[in-house]
Amino acid sequence: MTRFPLSVFLILLSVQSLSAQSGQPIDKVVAIVNSNPILKSDVDQRTLQYMQSSGTTTFNEGLWYDVLESMIDSYVLIEKGKIDSVQVTTEAVNRALDQRIQAMLQQVGSEQELERMFGKSIIQIKAEYREIFREEMISEQVRETQRQKIRITRPEVVNFFNKIPTDSLPTIPETVELAHIVAIPPPKPEADDAVYQRAVAIRDSILNHGKEFEAMARAYGEDGTARNGGLLPMMAMSDLVSEFSAAAAALEPGGISEVVKTSFGYHIIRLNRRVGDQIETNHILMRLRKAELDDQAAIDKLNAVRDSLSMPNKTFFNLARRNSDDKGSAAFGGRLMNPQTGDRRLPLEALDGALYRMVLSLEVDQVSEPRQFEIQDIGQSAYRIVKLINRVAPHRANLEQDYDLIASFALQSKQVREMSSWMERLRKDVHIQYMIPIPVASN
Repeated sequence: MTRFPLSVFLILLSVQSLSAQSGQPIDKVVAIVNSNPILKSDVDQRTLQYMQSSGTTTFNEGLWYDVLESMIDSYVLIEKGKIDSVQVTTEAVNRALDQRIQAMLQQVGSEQELERMFGKSIIQIKAEYREIFREEMISEQVRETQRQKIRITRPEVVNFFNKIPTDSLPTIPETVELAHIVAIPPPKPEADDAVYQRAVAIRDSILNHGKEFEAMARAYGEDGTARNGGLLPMMAMSDLVSEFSAAAAALEPGGISEVVKTSFGYHIIRLNRRVGDQIETNHILMRLRKAELDDQAAIDKLNAVRDSLSMPNKTFFNLARRNSDDKGSAAFGGRLMNPQTGDRRLPLEALDGALYRMVLSLEVDQVSEPRQFEIQDIGQSAYRIVKLINRVAPHRANLEQDYDLIASFALQSKQVREMSSWMERLRKDVHIQYMIPIPVASN
């Protein structure tokens, strides 16, 4: 969903609000796609969006016409979606819209400030942009479905590579393949109960002593939602850990749960609203404090695992599957990968500082001693041992070492060509009428 980046979304809303308040006419139809009119004001706003996101400060007429063509393509895709019966559920649209509104609220500070800035309520903002979000999600789904159909063969990859002049081949930076085994420090004796009792006391203050839930979340919550009163915006229950979603689903709107334990800590949950399988909640998360964690127990566990590597039939990968507390990588024998590309070859320079220094001290097949690090997803301190599986020195790109990377570039190039041809064919099946003169170069 890329139609309205946050900063641009704010600008577009303000432009509309100011235009409406001034009474100036802003609607002029510049093109029609089947029965869908495209307004000059919309093209102006989308052009402003592009200028904002790209850092462009000078208006260019050619850019305006390019934006118009892009908007026509979007409507062509929507028409294609109608033919193919592409559906986007109301729940999915609401979730995307709620997430965007929540991002805006975090930037401006409060609902009152957002409403003051644009002269309309949150409900009005959502109502105004709900259908825009739906259309954009449909067009993107149609586009992505077609893109996923495009495949590339090995001969095509080889042909793509052979067309690159030798002196234009990029230098591939040094890369490494890594695996790790993670140990999260367990609570010290009786520490877990101490956290539970803190959560019980906070819940009692809310239920029996009139304390406001949001105020207590801001004062005592121990995760990133605390500053927003513990708000978790509307999301699918399947996106939440099972213990949390089960407790929240059992509540009536406005109800407050018992203290609930998850892998993140202890939660007090208030259900705000539920739509289908999606819920909006506020929560207060209580975690074990660092002083309450047994770091030495985690270190001892990893040392024991490391020592066992000298035993017959013990491999790092099998031990990672059985022992690592990082369940995501454990399923792959502890192997680390780029979350965006799925590539297991990681640029050395892209590693975080602590891991970078650790890898520099390792030889291929060597396993490090336990080292502390931060689990970014949950903001929790843990320990790990790291195995250097392979190291590839900087080199000029070649098919033998870099086939997967070259194949990725070749596929992207093919997708651009074929998607462009596909759009041209779709345009022929749709009535497009320009209501203004169009430069020949823009057609």
